[in-house]
Amino acid sequence: MKQFMDDNFLLETETARRLYHEHAEKMPIIDYHCHINPQEIAEDKRYDSITDVWLGGDHYKWRAMRCNGVQEADITGAKDTDPYRTFEKWAETLPRAIGNPLYHWTYLELKKYFGITEPLNAKSAKAIYDKCNARLKDADMSVRGIIDQSNVKLICTTDDPVDSLEWHKKIKADPTCKVKVLPAFRPDKAFNIHKPEYPTYMAKLAEVSGVEIKTFADVVKALYNRIDFFNEMGCRASDHALDYAVYAAADEAELDAIVAKGLAGGAITVDELNKYKTACLLAVAKKYTEYGWVMQIHFGCIRDNNTTWYNKLGPDTGFDAVSNTHGADDLGKLMDAMSKAGNLPKMVLYSLNQYDNETIMTLAGAFQVDGQCASQIQMGSAWWFNDTKTGMEKQLTDFANLGVLGNFIGMLTDSRSFLSYTRHEYFRRILCNWIGNLVENGEYHADMETLGQLVEDISYNNTVKFFGFDV
Repeated sequence: MKQFMDDNFLLETETARRLYHEHAEKMPIIDYHCHINPQEIAEDKRYDSITDVWLGGDHYKWRAMRCNGVQEADITGAKDTDPYRTFEKWAETLPRAIGNPLYHWTYLELKKYFGITEPLNAKSAKAIYDKCNARLKDADMSVRGIIDQSNVKLICTTDDPVDSLEWHKKIKADPTCKVKVLPAFRPDKAFNIHKPEYPTYMAKLAEVSGVEIKTFADVVKALYNRIDFFNEMGCRASDHALDYAVYAAADEAELDAIVAKGLAGGAITVDELNKYKTACLLAVAKKYTEYGWVMQIHFGCIRDNNTTWYNKLGPDTGFDAVSNTHGADDLGKLMDAMSKAGNLPKMVLYSLNQYDNETIMTLAGAFQVDGQCASQIQMGSAWWFNDTKTGMEKQLTDFANLGVLGNFIGMLTDSRSFLSYTRHEYFRRILCNWIGNLVENGEYHADMETLGQLVEDISYNNTVKFFGFDV
Protein backbone atom coordinates (compact mmCIF):
# COMPACT_ATOMS: atom_id res chain seq x y z
CA MET A 1 0.00 0.00 0.00
CA LYS A 2 1.32 3.43 -0.95
CA GLN A 3 1.85 6.06 1.71
CA PHE A 4 -0.84 8.75 1.76
CA MET A 5 0.16 11.92 -0.05
CA ASP A 6 3.91 11.32 -0.22
CA ASP A 7 6.25 13.19 -2.56
CA ASN A 8 4.98 11.11 -5.48
CA PHE A 9 1.30 11.65 -4.71
CA LEU A 10 -0.79 11.00 -7.87
CA LEU A 11 2.37 10.30 -9.90
CA GLU A 12 1.92 6.73 -11.06
CA THR A 13 4.88 6.34 -13.43
CA GLU A 14 8.56 7.21 -13.58
CA THR A 15 7.87 9.60 -16.45
CA ALA A 16 5.22 11.40 -14.42
CA ARG A 17 7.55 11.69 -11.45
CA ARG A 18 10.36 13.15 -13.57
CA LEU A 19 8.05 15.64 -15.27
CA TYR A 20 6.66 16.85 -11.97
CA HIS A 21 9.81 16.99 -9.83
CA GLU A 22 12.16 18.24 -12.56
CA HIS A 23 9.79 20.66 -14.28
CA ALA A 24 6.29 21.40 -12.95
CA GLU A 25 7.20 21.66 -9.27
CA LYS A 26 9.70 24.48 -9.75
CA MET A 27 7.52 26.73 -11.89
CA PRO A 28 6.07 29.91 -10.33
CA ILE A 29 2.33 30.47 -10.08
CA ILE A 30 0.21 33.01 -11.90
CA ASP A 31 -3.31 33.04 -10.49
CA TYR A 32 -5.10 34.75 -13.35
CA HIS A 33 -8.62 34.30 -11.97
CA CYS A 34 -9.57 34.40 -8.30
CA HIS A 35 -11.86 36.16 -5.86
CA ILE A 36 -9.46 37.19 -3.13
CA ASN A 37 -9.71 40.65 -1.58
CA PRO A 38 -6.86 42.98 -2.66
CA GLN A 39 -7.28 44.95 0.58
CA GLU A 40 -5.98 41.93 2.50
CA ILE A 41 -2.82 41.93 0.38
CA ALA A 42 -2.37 45.68 0.72
CA GLU A 43 -2.70 45.47 4.50
CA ASP A 44 -0.80 42.16 4.72
CA LYS A 45 -3.59 40.72 6.82
CA ARG A 46 -2.96 38.23 9.59
CA TYR A 47 -5.54 35.66 10.67
CA ASP A 48 -6.55 34.94 14.24
CA SER A 49 -7.64 31.37 13.60
CA ILE A 50 -7.51 28.59 11.05
CA THR A 51 -11.31 28.83 10.90
CA ASP A 52 -11.06 32.38 9.58
CA VAL A 53 -8.53 31.71 6.82
CA TRP A 54 -9.81 28.23 5.93
CA LEU A 55 -13.58 28.18 6.39
CA GLY A 56 -14.65 31.81 6.31
CA GLY A 57 -15.98 32.11 2.77
CA ASP A 58 -15.27 28.64 1.37
CA HIS A 59 -18.64 27.55 -0.01
CA TYR A 60 -17.08 24.26 -1.16
CA LYS A 61 -16.58 23.24 2.46
CA TRP A 62 -19.91 24.75 3.48
CA ARG A 63 -21.76 22.52 1.02
CA ALA A 64 -19.96 19.44 2.29
CA MET A 65 -20.81 20.25 5.90
CA ARG A 66 -24.45 20.79 4.99
CA CYS A 67 -24.42 17.41 3.25
CA ASN A 68 -23.13 15.96 6.51
CA GLY A 69 -26.07 17.34 8.49
CA VAL A 70 -24.26 20.22 10.16
CA GLN A 71 -26.53 23.04 11.31
CA GLU A 72 -26.12 26.33 9.46
CA ALA A 73 -25.27 28.15 12.70
CA ASP A 74 -22.12 26.02 12.89
CA ILE A 75 -21.17 26.72 9.26
CA THR A 76 -21.79 30.33 8.26
CA GLY A 77 -22.88 30.91 11.84
CA ALA A 78 -23.80 33.73 14.08
CA LYS A 79 -21.23 36.33 15.08
CA ASP A 80 -20.86 34.76 18.50
CA THR A 81 -20.26 31.22 17.15
CA ASP A 82 -17.10 29.71 18.59
CA PRO A 83 -14.55 29.44 15.72
CA TYR A 84 -13.42 26.09 17.07
CA ARG A 85 -16.93 24.68 16.80
CA THR A 86 -17.00 25.38 13.05
CA PHE A 87 -13.55 23.83 12.66
CA GLU A 88 -14.65 20.81 14.68
CA LYS A 89 -17.66 20.30 12.41
CA TRP A 90 -15.37 20.38 9.39
CA ALA A 91 -13.09 17.85 11.09
CA GLU A 92 -16.09 15.57 11.62
CA THR A 93 -17.16 15.95 7.99
CA LEU A 94 -13.81 15.46 6.26
CA PRO A 95 -13.27 11.71 6.92
CA ARG A 96 -16.64 10.98 5.36
CA ALA A 97 -15.80 12.94 2.17
CA ILE A 98 -13.88 10.07 0.58
CA GLY A 99 -13.39 10.68 -3.14
CA ASN A 100 -14.18 14.39 -2.84
CA PRO A 101 -11.36 16.74 -3.98
CA LEU A 102 -11.84 18.62 -0.71
CA TYR A 103 -10.12 15.70 0.98
CA HIS A 104 -7.01 16.18 -1.13
CA TRP A 105 -7.14 19.98 -1.02
CA THR A 106 -7.39 19.92 2.77
CA TYR A 107 -4.33 17.77 3.27
CA LEU A 108 -2.27 19.58 0.63
CA GLU A 109 -2.94 22.81 2.54
CA LEU A 110 -2.31 21.30 5.96
CA LYS A 111 0.97 19.76 4.79
CA LYS A 112 2.36 22.75 2.90
CA TYR A 113 1.48 25.59 5.25
CA PHE A 114 1.20 23.90 8.65
CA GLY A 115 3.45 20.83 8.41
CA ILE A 116 0.55 18.59 9.41
CA THR A 117 0.25 15.12 7.87
CA GLU A 118 -1.81 13.23 10.44
CA PRO A 119 -5.54 12.63 9.77
CA LEU A 120 -7.95 15.40 10.70
CA ASN A 121 -10.99 13.95 12.48
CA ALA A 122 -13.09 14.43 15.59
CA LYS A 123 -10.36 13.03 17.85
CA SER A 124 -7.49 15.09 16.42
CA ALA A 125 -9.44 18.29 15.79
CA LYS A 126 -8.45 20.22 18.92
CA ALA A 127 -4.74 19.40 18.68
CA ILE A 128 -4.62 20.31 14.98
CA TYR A 129 -6.68 23.45 15.57
CA ASP A 130 -4.22 24.63 18.22
CA LYS A 131 -1.19 23.73 16.08
CA CYS A 132 -2.57 25.64 13.09
CA ASN A 133 -3.38 28.69 15.20
CA ALA A 134 0.11 28.68 16.65
CA ARG A 135 1.60 28.48 13.15
CA LEU A 136 -0.52 31.43 12.01
CA LYS A 137 1.39 33.61 14.46
CA ASP A 138 4.67 33.00 12.60
CA ALA A 139 6.08 35.86 10.53
CA ASP A 140 5.69 34.05 7.22
CA MET A 141 1.98 33.33 7.71
CA SER A 142 0.64 36.77 6.91
CA VAL A 143 -1.16 37.06 3.60
CA ARG A 144 1.98 38.17 1.79
CA GLY A 145 4.00 35.50 3.55
CA ILE A 146 1.62 32.81 2.32
CA ILE A 147 1.77 34.21 -1.21
CA ASP A 148 5.58 34.35 -1.12
CA GLN A 149 6.08 30.80 0.13
CA SER A 150 3.62 29.64 -2.53
CA ASN A 151 5.89 31.09 -5.26
CA VAL A 152 3.07 33.25 -6.64
CA LYS A 153 4.33 35.95 -8.99
CA LEU A 154 1.09 37.55 -10.16
CA ILE A 155 -2.55 37.63 -9.10
CA CYS A 156 -5.57 38.90 -11.01
CA THR A 157 -8.42 39.84 -8.71
CA THR A 158 -12.05 40.17 -9.86
CA ASP A 159 -13.26 43.76 -9.80
CA ASP A 160 -16.41 45.69 -10.56
CA PRO A 161 -16.30 48.61 -13.03
CA VAL A 162 -17.33 51.07 -10.29
CA ASP A 163 -14.43 50.01 -8.06
CA SER A 164 -11.90 52.77 -7.35
CA LEU A 165 -9.10 50.15 -7.32
CA GLU A 166 -7.65 52.01 -4.34
CA TRP A 167 -6.10 48.84 -2.90
CA HIS A 168 -4.45 48.02 -6.20
CA LYS A 169 -2.97 51.50 -6.21
CA LYS A 170 -1.59 51.01 -2.70
CA ILE A 171 -0.11 47.63 -3.58
CA LYS A 172 1.48 49.06 -6.72
CA ALA A 173 3.03 51.89 -4.69
CA ASP A 174 4.37 49.58 -1.96
CA PRO A 175 7.95 48.46 -2.71
CA THR A 176 7.79 45.84 0.05
CA CYS A 177 5.07 43.87 -1.75
CA LYS A 178 6.76 41.25 -3.94
CA VAL A 179 3.70 39.94 -5.77
CA LYS A 180 2.15 41.83 -8.67
CA VAL A 181 -1.61 42.31 -8.23
CA LEU A 182 -3.70 43.37 -11.22
CA PRO A 183 -7.43 44.02 -11.51
CA ALA A 184 -9.69 42.04 -13.83
CA PHE A 185 -12.79 43.72 -15.25
CA ARG A 186 -16.08 42.02 -14.20
CA PRO A 187 -19.08 44.07 -15.47
CA ASP A 188 -21.84 41.58 -14.62
CA LYS A 189 -23.91 44.10 -12.65
CA ALA A 190 -24.02 46.43 -15.66
CA PHE A 191 -25.20 43.52 -17.82
CA ASN A 192 -27.86 42.20 -15.43
CA ILE A 193 -30.59 44.60 -16.46
CA HIS A 194 -33.25 42.18 -15.17
CA LYS A 195 -32.05 42.50 -11.56
CA PRO A 196 -33.92 44.88 -9.21
CA GLU A 197 -30.66 46.56 -8.21
CA TYR A 198 -29.86 47.58 -11.82
CA PRO A 199 -31.12 51.20 -11.60
CA THR A 200 -29.15 51.86 -8.42
CA TYR A 201 -26.03 50.25 -9.82
CA MET A 202 -26.21 52.21 -13.09
CA ALA A 203 -26.47 55.43 -11.09
CA LYS A 204 -23.14 54.51 -9.47
CA LEU A 205 -21.63 53.69 -12.86
CA ALA A 206 -22.81 57.05 -14.19
CA GLU A 207 -21.22 58.83 -11.24
CA VAL A 208 -17.79 57.20 -11.44
CA SER A 209 -17.62 57.40 -15.25
CA GLY A 210 -18.96 60.92 -15.55
CA VAL A 211 -21.46 59.73 -18.14
CA GLU A 212 -25.19 60.42 -17.79
CA ILE A 213 -26.82 57.10 -18.71
CA LYS A 214 -30.09 57.25 -20.63
CA THR A 215 -29.44 55.25 -23.81
CA PHE A 216 -27.52 52.13 -24.76
CA ALA A 217 -24.79 54.31 -26.27
CA ASP A 218 -24.44 55.92 -22.84
CA VAL A 219 -24.02 52.47 -21.25
CA VAL A 220 -21.22 51.67 -23.69
CA LYS A 221 -19.55 55.03 -23.17
CA ALA A 222 -19.60 54.56 -19.39
CA LEU A 223 -18.17 51.04 -19.66
CA TYR A 224 -15.47 52.22 -22.06
CA ASN A 225 -14.52 54.94 -19.60
CA ARG A 226 -13.98 52.33 -16.89
CA ILE A 227 -12.14 49.96 -19.23
CA ASP A 228 -9.75 52.81 -20.00
CA PHE A 229 -9.18 53.28 -16.27
CA PHE A 230 -8.66 49.58 -15.64
CA ASN A 231 -6.22 49.43 -18.54
CA GLU A 232 -4.22 52.27 -16.99
CA MET A 233 -4.08 50.16 -13.82
CA GLY A 234 -2.50 47.25 -15.70
CA CYS A 235 -5.62 45.16 -16.33
CA ARG A 236 -5.11 42.41 -18.91
CA ALA A 237 -8.35 40.44 -18.58
CA SER A 238 -12.08 40.67 -18.22
CA ASP A 239 -14.50 38.10 -16.89
CA HIS A 240 -18.18 37.54 -17.56
CA ALA A 241 -20.50 35.24 -15.62
CA LEU A 242 -23.40 34.20 -17.86
CA ASP A 243 -26.09 31.75 -16.87
CA TYR A 244 -26.02 30.53 -20.46
CA ALA A 245 -24.34 31.40 -23.74
CA VAL A 246 -26.34 34.18 -25.37
CA TYR A 247 -26.88 35.72 -28.78
CA ALA A 248 -29.83 37.84 -29.89
CA ALA A 249 -29.42 40.71 -32.34
CA ALA A 250 -31.15 44.06 -31.78
CA ASP A 251 -31.08 47.51 -33.34
CA GLU A 252 -30.28 50.74 -31.51
CA ALA A 253 -33.91 51.74 -31.00
CA GLU A 254 -34.71 48.38 -29.37
CA LEU A 255 -31.70 48.65 -27.09
CA ASP A 256 -32.56 52.20 -26.05
CA ALA A 257 -36.07 51.08 -25.13
CA ILE A 258 -34.71 48.17 -23.12
CA VAL A 259 -32.28 50.43 -21.25
CA ALA A 260 -35.02 52.95 -20.47
CA LYS A 261 -37.22 50.16 -19.15
CA GLY A 262 -34.41 48.75 -17.00
CA LEU A 263 -33.49 52.14 -15.56
CA ALA A 264 -37.13 52.66 -14.62
CA GLY A 265 -37.20 49.34 -12.79
CA GLY A 266 -39.53 47.68 -15.28
CA ALA A 267 -39.83 43.91 -15.72
CA ILE A 268 -37.38 42.73 -18.38
CA THR A 269 -38.37 39.81 -20.58
CA VAL A 270 -35.96 36.99 -21.44
CA ASP A 271 -35.81 38.21 -25.04
CA GLU A 272 -34.98 41.74 -23.91
CA LEU A 273 -32.34 40.46 -21.52
CA ASN A 274 -30.70 38.37 -24.23
CA LYS A 275 -30.64 41.29 -26.67
CA TYR A 276 -29.16 43.64 -24.08
CA LYS A 277 -26.49 41.19 -22.92
CA THR A 278 -25.54 40.34 -26.49
CA ALA A 279 -25.09 44.00 -27.36
CA CYS A 280 -23.05 44.60 -24.21
CA LEU A 281 -20.76 41.64 -24.93
CA LEU A 282 -20.18 42.77 -28.51
CA ALA A 283 -19.48 46.33 -27.37
CA VAL A 284 -16.91 45.46 -24.71
CA ALA A 285 -15.25 42.87 -26.97
CA LYS A 286 -14.36 45.72 -29.31
CA LYS A 287 -12.58 47.57 -26.52
CA TYR A 288 -10.88 44.40 -25.24
CA THR A 289 -9.52 43.75 -28.72
CA GLU A 290 -8.17 47.28 -28.88
CA TYR A 291 -6.24 46.80 -25.65
CA GLY A 292 -5.27 43.18 -26.26
CA TRP A 293 -7.18 41.96 -23.20
CA VAL A 294 -8.29 38.38 -22.69
CA MET A 295 -12.08 37.94 -22.51
CA GLN A 296 -13.10 35.18 -20.11
CA ILE A 297 -16.67 33.87 -20.23
CA HIS A 298 -18.11 31.51 -17.60
CA PHE A 299 -21.46 29.91 -18.30
CA GLY A 300 -23.57 26.83 -17.54
CA CYS A 301 -24.52 27.65 -13.97
CA ILE A 302 -27.93 27.76 -12.28
CA ARG A 303 -27.36 30.25 -9.49
CA ASP A 304 -29.03 30.83 -6.12
CA ASN A 305 -31.44 27.89 -6.36
CA ASN A 306 -32.39 27.79 -2.67
CA THR A 307 -34.10 31.15 -2.39
CA THR A 308 -34.85 30.73 1.32
CA TRP A 309 -31.17 30.53 2.18
CA TYR A 310 -30.06 32.87 -0.60
CA ASN A 311 -32.25 35.54 1.00
CA LYS A 312 -30.56 34.88 4.33
CA LEU A 313 -26.92 34.54 3.21
CA GLY A 314 -26.67 36.17 -0.21
CA PRO A 315 -24.79 35.01 -3.34
CA ASP A 316 -21.75 32.72 -3.47
CA THR A 317 -22.75 30.79 -0.37
CA GLY A 318 -23.16 27.33 -1.85
CA PHE A 319 -26.60 27.18 -3.47
CA ASP A 320 -25.62 26.97 -7.13
CA ALA A 321 -25.80 24.00 -9.51
CA VAL A 322 -24.75 22.76 -12.94
CA SER A 323 -27.04 23.80 -15.79
CA ASN A 324 -28.07 21.58 -18.69
CA THR A 325 -28.64 24.62 -20.92
CA HIS A 326 -26.35 24.10 -23.87
CA GLY A 327 -26.41 27.21 -26.06
CA ALA A 328 -23.82 26.02 -28.58
CA ASP A 329 -25.50 27.82 -31.49
CA ASP A 330 -25.65 31.10 -29.59
CA LEU A 331 -22.03 30.88 -28.47
CA GLY A 332 -20.97 30.31 -32.06
CA LYS A 333 -23.10 33.21 -33.30
CA LEU A 334 -21.67 35.51 -30.64
CA MET A 335 -18.10 34.70 -31.61
CA ASP A 336 -18.95 35.00 -35.31
CA ALA A 337 -20.43 38.46 -34.77
CA MET A 338 -17.25 39.53 -33.01
CA SER A 339 -15.13 38.05 -35.78
CA LYS A 340 -17.10 39.70 -38.60
CA ALA A 341 -16.73 43.07 -36.86
CA GLY A 342 -12.98 42.52 -36.51
CA ASN A 343 -13.38 42.52 -32.72
CA LEU A 344 -12.69 38.92 -31.67
CA PRO A 345 -10.41 39.16 -28.63
CA LYS A 346 -8.39 36.35 -27.12
CA MET A 347 -10.92 34.28 -25.20
CA VAL A 348 -11.07 31.67 -22.46
CA LEU A 349 -14.37 29.80 -22.30
CA TYR A 350 -15.51 27.87 -19.24
CA SER A 351 -18.67 25.82 -18.82
CA LEU A 352 -19.84 24.40 -15.53
CA ASN A 353 -21.30 21.52 -17.51
CA GLN A 354 -18.41 19.25 -18.50
CA TYR A 355 -20.44 17.93 -21.43
CA ASP A 356 -19.92 21.31 -23.09
CA ASN A 357 -16.17 20.63 -23.40
CA GLU A 358 -16.37 19.32 -26.96
CA THR A 359 -18.60 22.23 -27.99
CA ILE A 360 -16.14 24.76 -26.60
CA MET A 361 -13.12 23.09 -28.19
CA THR A 362 -14.66 22.67 -31.63
CA LEU A 363 -15.98 26.24 -31.65
CA ALA A 364 -12.55 27.44 -30.55
CA GLY A 365 -11.03 25.55 -33.45
CA ALA A 366 -13.36 27.34 -35.87
CA PHE A 367 -11.96 30.74 -34.85
CA GLN A 368 -8.19 30.09 -34.68
CA VAL A 369 -7.54 32.08 -37.82
CA ASP A 370 -6.35 35.57 -36.90
CA GLY A 371 -2.90 34.55 -35.72
CA GLN A 372 -2.90 36.74 -32.60
CA CYS A 373 -1.24 33.97 -30.65
CA ALA A 374 -1.24 30.19 -30.29
CA SER A 375 -4.74 28.91 -29.43
CA GLN A 376 -6.17 32.41 -29.11
CA ILE A 377 -9.57 30.92 -28.27
CA GLN A 378 -9.38 28.12 -25.72
CA MET A 379 -11.23 26.16 -23.09
CA GLY A 380 -10.44 27.15 -19.53
CA SER A 381 -9.39 24.80 -16.78
CA ALA A 382 -11.92 22.47 -15.20
CA TRP A 383 -14.15 24.92 -13.38
CA TRP A 384 -15.84 24.78 -9.96
CA PHE A 385 -17.79 21.51 -9.69
CA ASN A 386 -15.45 20.04 -12.32
CA ASP A 387 -12.36 20.99 -10.32
CA THR A 388 -11.80 17.35 -9.39
CA LYS A 389 -9.24 14.72 -10.36
CA THR A 390 -11.60 13.13 -12.88
CA GLY A 391 -12.86 16.53 -14.04
CA MET A 392 -9.32 17.73 -14.75
CA GLU A 393 -8.44 14.50 -16.52
CA LYS A 394 -11.54 14.85 -18.73
CA GLN A 395 -10.74 18.49 -19.46
CA LEU A 396 -7.17 17.59 -20.46
CA THR A 397 -8.40 14.71 -22.60
CA ASP A 398 -11.04 16.81 -24.36
CA PHE A 399 -8.60 19.69 -24.92
CA ALA A 400 -6.00 17.29 -26.34
CA ASN A 401 -8.49 15.41 -28.50
CA LEU A 402 -9.77 18.53 -30.23
CA GLY A 403 -7.03 21.15 -29.88
CA VAL A 404 -3.32 21.65 -29.16
CA LEU A 405 -2.84 20.91 -25.47
CA GLY A 406 0.68 22.33 -25.44
CA ASN A 407 -0.85 25.81 -25.74
CA PHE A 408 -3.14 25.43 -22.71
CA ILE A 409 -2.83 28.23 -20.12
CA GLY A 410 -3.25 25.86 -17.19
CA MET A 411 -4.65 26.27 -13.71
CA LEU A 412 -6.24 28.99 -11.59
CA THR A 413 -7.65 28.92 -8.06
CA ASP A 414 -11.03 30.67 -8.56
CA SER A 415 -10.83 30.94 -4.78
CA ARG A 416 -11.39 33.35 -1.91
CA SER A 417 -8.71 31.74 0.25
CA PHE A 418 -4.98 32.43 0.27
CA LEU A 419 -4.35 28.79 1.16
CA SER A 420 -5.75 27.60 -2.18
CA TYR A 421 -2.53 27.90 -4.15
CA THR A 422 -1.97 24.20 -3.58
CA ARG A 423 -4.67 23.66 -6.22
CA HIS A 424 -1.95 24.53 -8.74
CA GLU A 425 0.15 21.70 -7.30
CA TYR A 426 -2.85 19.36 -7.50
CA PHE A 427 -3.38 20.26 -11.16
CA ARG A 428 0.29 19.93 -12.04
CA ARG A 429 0.51 16.49 -10.49
CA ILE A 430 -2.58 15.39 -12.44
CA LEU A 431 -1.18 16.93 -15.63
CA CYS A 432 2.17 15.17 -15.27
CA ASN A 433 0.50 11.88 -14.48
CA TRP A 434 -1.82 12.22 -17.48
CA ILE A 435 1.11 12.90 -19.80
CA GLY A 436 3.25 10.23 -18.15
CA ASN A 437 0.62 7.58 -18.78
CA LEU A 438 0.60 8.40 -22.51
CA VAL A 439 4.37 8.08 -22.67
CA GLU A 440 4.58 4.87 -20.67
CA ASN A 441 1.79 3.39 -22.80
CA GLY A 442 3.76 4.09 -25.97
CA GLU A 443 1.38 6.81 -27.16
CA TYR A 444 3.92 9.65 -27.14
CA HIS A 445 7.67 9.73 -27.65
CA ALA A 446 9.77 9.57 -24.48
CA ASP A 447 11.36 12.88 -25.46
CA MET A 448 11.94 14.34 -22.03
CA GLU A 449 13.31 17.63 -23.32
CA THR A 450 10.16 18.32 -25.33
CA LEU A 451 7.89 16.98 -22.59
CA GLY A 452 9.63 19.01 -19.89
CA GLN A 453 9.22 22.21 -21.90
CA LEU A 454 5.57 21.39 -22.55
CA VAL A 455 4.89 20.91 -18.84
CA GLU A 456 6.67 24.15 -17.93
CA ASP A 457 4.71 26.00 -20.60
CA ILE A 458 1.31 24.73 -19.43
CA SER A 459 2.25 25.40 -15.80
CA TYR A 460 3.43 28.98 -16.31
CA ASN A 461 4.94 30.19 -19.60
CA ASN A 462 1.80 29.98 -21.73
CA THR A 463 -0.11 32.13 -19.23
CA VAL A 464 2.53 34.86 -19.35
CA LYS A 465 2.45 34.96 -23.15
CA PHE A 466 -1.31 34.63 -23.55
CA PHE A 467 -2.23 37.49 -21.20
CA GLY A 468 0.85 39.56 -21.97
CA PHE A 469 1.88 39.79 -18.35
CA ASP A 470 5.05 41.66 -17.41
CA VAL A 471 6.63 39.42 -14.75
